[in-house]
Amino acid sequence: MLVISNAHGVEVFATCPQISPENKATYTEDIISVAQWSEKAGCRGILVYTDNEQYDPWTVAQLIIENTETLCPLIAVQPMYMHPYTVAKKISSIAGIYNRRVYLNMVAGGFHNDLLALGDPTEHDKRYERLTEYTLVIKSLLAGEGPVNYQGSYYQTRGLKLSPRLPPELMPGIFMSGSSEASKIAVRHIGATAIEYPQPPGLTPNSDKPIRRNDIGIRIGIIAREDDNVAWENAFKRFPEDRKGQILHEMAMSVSDSVWHKQLSDMARERQLDGASYWLGPFKNYKTMCPYLVGSYSKVASALSAYIDMGYQTFIIDVPESAKELEHIALAFDNTKVNA
Repeated sequence: MLVISNAHGVEVFATCPQISPENKATYTEDIISVAQWSEKAGCRGILVYTDNEQYDPWTVAQLIIENTETLCPLIAVQPMYMHPYTVAKKISSIAGIYNRRVYLNMVAGGFHNDLLALGDPTEHDKRYERLTEYTLVIKSLLAGEGPVNYQGSYYQTRGLKLSPRLPPELMPGIFMSGSSEASKIAVRHIGATAIEYPQPPGLTPNSDKPIRRNDIGIRIGIIAREDDNVAWENAFKRFPEDRKGQILHEMAMSVSDSVWHKQLSDMARERQLDGASYWLGPFKNYKTMCPYLVGSYSKVASALSAYIDMGYQTFIIDVPESAKELEHIALAFDNTKVNA
């Protein structure tokens, strides 16, 4: 199997499938298959979602760990679901039992109805303030430098210790959405990797980012083939027009306070440029939550190269449809050319 190249210092994460009525009967096998494909393709890790409709992400992460050798789960963590001490305890337990590093995808909000059901009316910017405190408590516990005494607006601890301690080499990487001003402030305070939902390469400014080059990444889907037309045929076959999905997208958009969601939704209303590889069709049809790059290996590689040139070093790719699809993605990454 072809392996995704990290010649430019790039780390690639795949995405775990989400459960739905259509795949409930095969969901366990689907998780294992996608995880094993991703590991064989050279991915560093795999994103595991969380929301009120999904299985517990820590249980899914354990399934992934038990069926792979090196793949690192990138676990979505939302403060409403779990106390920061419990998060730290789970990380140290996984490290001790499996000798595996995990990554954390820190989530400030969620679907509007999920937050209402959880009784969380916290406004957008305040959620990022809460998430900052939450993550700092986790980091302090994992550092194991002594009892953690923390006095914040949302969390307080007194003499709190984590045992067993986490080996320093297994300290988790921390990711966080970096689209809004509130999230960018949180990213800086925490020292996280900011994950963005990018615009087309030529429209994505990066000169004003107050973040180090190796601390920004993007979520993107990729469908690449030898020929442009074949790539687009596969793209439209996998993500056909869906009026019901478009209505669901508009409904979600009407109640969302997510900055990245609004930005992509505005772009999805614009006409697709002829010959462009950047595609928002799956997002507009409510089939996925990120843009796609579609086209020949060379065209997709050109777009990936532009993102790398802009400083993006982490790529979280959408759920791979098959092991073969990951080989096509590997070929696109292998064709990237980065300016010195």
